[in-house]
Amino acid sequence: MTESAFDPELLAILLCPLTRTKLHYDADANELISDEAGLAYPVRDGVPIMLVEEARRIGD
Repeated sequence: MTESAFDPELLAILLCPLTRTKLHYDADANELISDEAGLAYPVRDGVPIMLVEEARRIGD
């Protein structure tokens, strides 16, 4: 897996841990985005870090 790609099968089953809504992948930032929560979860070495404490707030 490259940094510009994220496994679509994994993305289909992952949910935001805060809102339980679907995520989308931002390849430029290498993050999983929860529009509902306004959070961006980092992807490090191909592993999504699905901790609210590690997420970056977006849209402020």
